Amino acid sequence: MKNAAAVFDVSAIALSGLCLLHCLALPLLAALLPLFGTWSEAEWVHGVFVLIAVPLTSYALWRAHRHRPLPAALWLLAGTGLALLLAGASGGLGERAETPLTVAGSLALASTHLWNAARRHAR
Repeated sequence: MKNAAAVFDVSAIALSGLCLLHCLALPLLAALLPLFGTWSEAEWVHGVFVLIAVPLTSYALWRAHRHRPLPAALWLLAGTGLALLLAGASGGLGERAETPLTVAGSLALASTHLWNAARRHAR
């Protein structure tokens, strides 16, 4: 069971990394390659990341919580990360806020899963 929890944490961290790559690296590559430019501007990509992040994070943390209750601060960090991702993906706060919100959300989620993994190894 510990291996399954590790897979979910690693998957969530990898997803956060992909999100960061999408937000930070693709706009730079867009100047060089029109294909990357098209993909970096595709709004559906943000929705897909959120649709994957919410159940993956929820399930990983729920499984960890069943074995050893998670501190409220960890749940708060996860909720904040997911809320920031959702706010960035929705576009409701404007195009200028999209990248900072998404990057902050990705970093918060990656931090959540790193913290969860560290707790698992500290037992």
